[in-house]
Amino acid sequence: MKLINYILVVFVWFGYTLSAQVEVSKTDEKTQVTIKSGYWEKKPDIPDAVIYTRDKSGQVYIIHEGVEMWCDQAFVYTKDNFVKAYGSVKIIQGDTVSMKSNYSEYNGNTQFAFASGKVFFKDQTTSLKTDTLYFDRIKQQAFYNSGGIVKDSSSTLTSKEGRYFAKSKKYQFLSNVKIKNPKYTINSEQLDFYSETGLAYLYGQSTIVGETSTVHCERGYYNTRNDIGHFVKNSRIDYENRIMYGDSIYFNRNENFASATNNIQIIDTLNNSYVRGHYAEVFKDKDSVFITKRAVAITVRENDSIYIHADTLKITGKPEHRILKGFYKARFFKRGLPGEEPTSGKCDSIFVNERTGITKLLRNPILWSGQNQMTGDTIHLLRNIQTNKLDTLKVYKNSFIIQKDSAGYNQVKGERLIGLFTDNELDTINIKKNTQVIFYSRNENEELVGINNTTSSSIQMYLKDQEIRGIRFIKKVNGKLYPPSQFPENARILTGFKWFGDDRLLKVNDLFRGKPAPILPKIQGIPLPKKEDAFFDSSPIKYNSILND
Repeated sequence: MKLINYILVVFVWFGYTLSAQVEVSKTDEKTQVTIKSGYWEKKPDIPDAVIYTRDKSGQVYIIHEGVEMWCDQAFVYTKDNFVKAYGSVKIIQGDTVSMKSNYSEYNGNTQFAFASGKVFFKDQTTSLKTDTLYFDRIKQQAFYNSGGIVKDSSSTLTSKEGRYFAKSKKYQFLSNVKIKNPKYTINSEQLDFYSETGLAYLYGQSTIVGETSTVHCERGYYNTRNDIGHFVKNSRIDYENRIMYGDSIYFNRNENFASATNNIQIIDTLNNSYVRGHYAEVFKDKDSVFITKRAVAITVRENDSIYIHADTLKITGKPEHRILKGFYKARFFKRGLPGEEPTSGKCDSIFVNERTGITKLLRNPILWSGQNQMTGDTIHLLRNIQTNKLDTLKVYKNSFIIQKDSAGYNQVKGERLIGLFTDNELDTINIKKNTQVIFYSRNENEELVGINNTTSSSIQMYLKDQEIRGIRFIKKVNGKLYPPSQFPENARILTGFKWFGDDRLLKVNDLFRGKPAPILPKIQGIPLPKKEDAFFDSSPIKYNSILND
């Protein structure tokens, strides 16, 4: 009885082992390529192959694990599970990809295909033309390095080397990449293109050249279907007469619109000026620029640039008709030539017309020129458009000039003021209607000789080195020169007197004095391309039957 039980145990164990061996054998076994149609023949000079040729019913038809192949003639190596296909070759994998060529090879064991001669590869939305193509069904990837042309509904892409990932519907181009579209041309060192969405990711030195703009970047993406892009590294857009830089640039070709965020600079190449800030919008069709967050416009003049700052700046118009508008807490600064006092100002809003050369300071304006502080309801500065030098100053309503003296303040007030400049220096001032003066008169040794308090219908003042050196009264009403001891302290200030000396801008950085630094948003970057494994495995044995045949 024990012997019988022992025999049964041995038999069961042997049966289980044999069954396991059979299962392993089935697992390792490769599905054979199946020939469905074609004229069959054997040739003595090719003993390892069976030759199938198209017949009256049509081309040779071959299938293997979801792949269908048609050709005019096929050499089938049954031992190696390998096919060489000649003439009008067509390979289809389900409803995802298809490939046509003059010649093709297919290895049923490795599921690796090779095609050459007018290769046409197609997925659901794009097509590829090349001379030589490799396709790995297991990886679901295709590769070429002999130059290729990819087309989708809107663009044509060319590159020397490319790779296709069927699962993600992505083309990766690695050398001399170009996208040709009726509206623009893209050139890039490396480009990932997603055929389903039309998104092109740009890496390395890249340009998008259109009729009216050129985009430069080293990292970004561009949607070739709706013509919208985003660029984040060394990005800039060149327009016909403007260049825009920014840490992050958004671009919409259909609307001729671009916006930039953080560290922005927009250069006006014709008017020799530029604006800076941390958020900007450019409307190409309207010739309009909007910029905010520490916005400052700089007009470059030889040794005498002009700086204008406001919470928001808007620049509109063609180059010869540029108009700048600054809104809220506007300031401007003009350094002047060496040895000159700077000219600066503050107001609520500022307006500059390049064509007429007029600058308007609106709402509570203050202007400092040399030693003079000027205020009024509105201040206009007129520039000679031929020489680009200051020409005329106009102050409308409630004009008030104050100049600090060691003994007090020189003051002139009236209804309207007109000043004249010579070589950017204010040298003559005319004040009209209801004028009043308090002036500390001094002799040649700068000694105080008296205080002039006069009322007149109009006054003309003469300045030298930006200081009042003489006054002429027109239709003098009353007044006289008082000895300092006889002129009361409480009478030495005219009605409406306001001294803003502490607010004066003495250097460029004073444009932002007292204003908090803007809070800059964190730029959402574009990641570097995914580092893909090599298309060919490190060991070439898998592909020997194709690559070394």
